[in-house]
Amino acid sequence: MFETILYEIKDSVAWITLNRPDKLNSFNKTMHSELLKALHDAEEDEKVRAIVLTGAGRAFSAGQDLTEMDSSTDYGDHLRNSYNPVIQKIAGTMKPIIAAVNGAAAGAGFSLALAADFRLVSEYASFLNAFVHIGLVPDSGNTYYLPRIVGHAKALELMVLGEKVSAAEAEGLGLATKVISAEDWEREVSAFAGRLASMPTKAIGLMKEGLIRSWNSSLEEVLEEEARSQSLAGLSKDHLEGVQAFMEKRKPLFTGD
Repeated sequence: MFETILYEIKDSVAWITLNRPDKLNSFNKTMHSELLKALHDAEEDEKVRAIVLTGAGRAFSAGQDLTEMDSSTDYGDHLRNSYNPVIQKIAGTMKPIIAAVNGAAAGAGFSLALAADFRLVSEYASFLNAFVHIGLVPDSGNTYYLPRIVGHAKALELMVLGEKVSAAEAEGLGLATKVISAEDWEREVSAFAGRLASMPTKAIGLMKEGLIRSWNSSLEEVLEEEARSQSLAGLSKDHLEGVQAFMEKRKPLFTGD
C-alpha cells in the first residue's frame, strides 16, 4: 500500500512508521504524500482513537532528503506543497497524536515531532534544529511550536546555535512528555497510546482545537469557545458514561462517541 511508511491499526491505535531507515527516514516527495494520506485515513477511521508517529531503525527523521533539492528548487513552494499540509493535518486532526521519537529528530523531523500532541522520547533520542547549518531558517511549524513549548529565548537559542538536545535535556525543557528506556520502549509507548485510545476522544479533540485557537484570541473569545466546546462535549455519549460511572463509583468505559 505504501512505499516509504508502514501503517497498522492495533487496539484502536493507528501506528504510522516513517520507513526509509537507510536514509534516516528523511523526507522525499513520496513520503510526504504517503504520510498525509495515512494521517487522513487515521482521522477518518472511526475505529482509530489515537495515532502514533515513529521511525524505523535508529532515527525518527533526519528531515529533508537534500538529494531531492537542487539550485532550481523554490524552498517556499516546496514547503507549501509538502510539509505545510502535513503539519496542518496534524493540528486539525481531532484525535490525539503521539510522536514516539525513537532516535534522532533533526530539521523538519524535529518540526514533525513538535507538531504532535505528545512526545515520548527514547533515552537514546536527540533533537537538532539543523537548519542554520545549511544557511536556512526553521520551517514546518518549528517557529510556531518551539517557542510555545520552551519559551522565546530558548527557542531562539536552539535555532541560532543549532546544538543537539539530548533526551534528558529535552525532558527538562518540556519538549518530552516522557523519556523512556530502550528496554521499556515498545511496552511503554503502547501503554501510553492505549491509555489515550481509551479516553473520551471527542473531548480531547475539542481540547486540541480550543488550545490552538486560544493563542490568537481575547479572553472573551476563549470563554465563548469553551462554552461552544462544552455544549458539544456535553452531548457526547462519553460524557453520559462518565457521569454514570461517577455515580456508580466505577471506572468509565469510553467509546469515543
